[in-house]
Amino acid sequence: MIYVQYLLVVFLLLCAISVCLTNNLLISLIIFTAYSLVMSVVWLFLESPDLAITEAAVGAGVTSILFFITLKKVGKMSEKEDSNDE
Repeated sequence: MIYVQYLLVVFLLLCAISVCLTNNLLISLIIFTAYSLVMSVVWLFLESPDLAITEAAVGAGVTSILFFITLKKVGKMSEKEDSNDE
């Protein structure tokens, strides 16, 4: 069981470092969502189910949806890049 906890901590560190190093906002958002989900599992290991549910609902759920909507509104997730700037 201790190996799973170490694996989760390593995954959290890798997520934090990769979010800092990536330039793509969509990739950063996906990594942030994975970070929030794993953090909710860590809260479960720490025997704090109320924080785990909050992290899963707010951190991975609501916040990620709001970020996806924001990226869509500002045009960072558009399928066609408008390159006809003349």
